[in-house]
Parts: sequence; structure tokens; C-alpha cells
Amino acid sequence: MPGGAEPSFPLALAERDADEARAGIVKDAGDDPDVTHGALVISAVRPGPPGSGLGFRAGTGVGTVTRPGLSLAVGEPAINPGPRRMIAAAIAEFSGAAPPPDLIVTVSIPGGRLSRPRR
Repeated sequence: MPGGAEPSFPLALAERDADEARAGIVKDAGDDPDVTHGALVISAVRPGPPGSGLGFRAGTGVGTVTRPGLSLAVGEPAINPGPRRMIAAAIAEFSGAAPPPDLIVTVSIPGGRLSRPRR
């Protein structure tokens, strides 16, 4: 967690096939609830192109940045920098590699829906 805590969450999904591994938890937003509280959040990890490093993709129910002004570039999946750092750290710890290996992480929220962009 950003503050250094290491909570434990039960897996709601754990799958693996020849191409990727998937794990999911039911999000507990704690003392800062948002619209994703109680949602199933799935991360899928697959090999990336050689030399690509760690990349993120938006799966079902995860938006993409459409306008400048955020800490993420337009076109990037709307996965905040804090969670990106935590995912990268977990992958580096698990793999024993620094920097993390060439992987693509796709985050999905099945049943989630994207709202129309504000104008």
C-alpha cells in the first residue's frame, strides 16, 4: 500500500493458461470509498515484446485518459501512478528482477462501465 502497510486480500479469481496469468480480488476501498468499492478487479499479466519493460493496458471497465491535465499521458490506461508503482514493485519482488521484466499488465473491472466523457 502507499503508506507501507501490507494487507492481505483473498483471491476471488486465480487462473493461468499458456499465454497469461490472471488474479482478481474484490476491492475494499477502506476509508476512501469510490465507485469501484466492492467491484471485482482483475489483473492479467502476459509477456511483452523484448525490451519493452512493464506496460499497462485498460481492460473491460477501465478507462483511458482522453484529455491532458492528469499525471498520465493521453491514451494511457486510467491506472493511477500509485497502483502502477505498487504493481511494478510486486512484479520485481516476485520475479527477482530490477527493473521488472518485459510484461504487459491488463487491469479489468468486469461489469464496470465507462461513463461518457465530460464536456
